[in-house]
Amino acid sequence: MQAPAAVVMVRPHRFTPNPETAADNPFQSAAAADAAQAIAAAAHAEVGAVATTLEGEGVRVHLFEDDGGRDTPDSVFPNNWISTHPDGQVALYPMYSPSRRRERRGDVIEMLKSEYRVQQVIDYSGLEQDRLFLEGTGAMVLDHLERVAYMASSNRANTEVLARFAAHFNYEPFAFDTADANGRPVYHTNVLMCVATRFALVGFDLIPSVERRAQLRMRLEKSGREVIALDKRQIGEFAGNALELSGSHGTVLALSGRAAASLSPAQRALIERSARLLPMAVPTIEMAGGSVRCMLAGIHLTPRR
Repeated sequence: MQAPAAVVMVRPHRFTPNPETAADNPFQSAAAADAAQAIAAAAHAEVGAVATTLEGEGVRVHLFEDDGGRDTPDSVFPNNWISTHPDGQVALYPMYSPSRRRERRGDVIEMLKSEYRVQQVIDYSGLEQDRLFLEGTGAMVLDHLERVAYMASSNRANTEVLARFAAHFNYEPFAFDTADANGRPVYHTNVLMCVATRFALVGFDLIPSVERRAQLRMRLEKSGREVIALDKRQIGEFAGNALELSGSHGTVLALSGRAAASLSPAQRALIERSARLLPMAVPTIEMAGGSVRCMLAGIHLTPRR
């Protein structure tokens, strides 16, 4: 349940770091105007390479193309607008930036209905009109086994919407505040936290409240997981932006090469007790402020065949 065996990916044809999202995403890098074509081509190639690597591990990849006709510079990150759940439910989420709202695709939903058992689609996107946002499994990190929805509060992650999600999907909401070196909230929870089946990676240093840090650690340890603390440097290298997947030869932890290189030998050993590290090179995609985990919308639905 925690480690999906299939994912949705979107391959962009006109990728660029999104100027609409730069103000609250310090992980993002600016792109030179005269390098736009080269950046787009490199991002296109990186997504294809990640999809090929995952398929080689036995992970089923549903790869969709984005030709850029709708002005969707962040379409490579589908996990922010859709999530799927083992009980047959699918959720659509309210997005903070107007350009990101155009990423929602009916063909993805129709594919899920065709290939998997979908009972219900719950659409929260109408909350955008009320300025209430919850950007999917970027804003939340879900523990599907313990039914806990962890969320770092920000302008992209609203506690009121979290409460609605938790009530609909039967999750325990666990919200907490964060602050980076400049005192700003971390824009997405999944850049500082990863919950796998037997371990969790957490950037505790970005949680100002000592009491809340302890509560978070205690809740994760209560689930029986090994809790691995990441420091601020490692969070900056996207070490928290990882996703456990079920392959044909066991579980793997999908993350970027940059993220894997930042891990200490002791941390790697703890992870590899239960999941083999699967580093992949996505330096161009990371210019947009997200890494491998953000590129993967995990499918937790039951296949039809």
